[in-house]
Amino acid sequence: MDARQQKVVAALEKAYPGAKCALRFSNALECLVATILSAQCTDGRVNLVTQQLFGKYRSAKDYASAPLAELEQDIRSTGFYRNKAKSIQGAARLILEKSGGKVPRTMPEALQLPGVARKTANIVLGNSYGVVEGIAVDTHVMRLSQRLGFSREKQPEKIEQDLMQLLPREKWFPFTYVLIDHGRQVCNAKKPVCSRCVVEKLCPKTGVTMSA
Repeated sequence: MDARQQKVVAALEKAYPGAKCALRFSNALECLVATILSAQCTDGRVNLVTQQLFGKYRSAKDYASAPLAELEQDIRSTGFYRNKAKSIQGAARLILEKSGGKVPRTMPEALQLPGVARKTANIVLGNSYGVVEGIAVDTHVMRLSQRLGFSREKQPEKIEQDLMQLLPREKWFPFTYVLIDHGRQVCNAKKPVCSRCVVEKLCPKTGVTMSA
């Protein structure tokens, strides 16, 4: 990590000291379902849906045995509900078959679940078990990594590798949510509010060079 990158990381960590996952859940299964639902959907909307969903479906068996059409309707407002319902039900069935009804604790096992790629696996493993195997690259992390000069890659997996090489391992999990909070509050996709940005003078996208 060069001097500019170190200053960016330090400034963002100071600006968002309490950054954490905005999804609401109380166990690993709920975390998995909420994360699957969050694809192309706001966390706020997911949290509204899961208020009812988590009261109705309390175990992997509940999801696995539910009529698919009913599960689809229960999650409809999160968008892409048919694919999400299939992923949730498929994951629940595999969890029952191979993991005794418990969400797996390792990256290789998690990646076998339908609807689970590295982003989802990182979120579930980190938040549920404290297992940190990488960095969850969502749309905010992807966008900020490029804007802030952390990565020139465009694929999430390659951006994750760049960030893992850039940051010490102990920062992998918390810095994910620092970037997400900054992306939501300031550096949004359509119109970043650069005047409110704590790293504006360090950002390659602003065209402002770092002072000594």
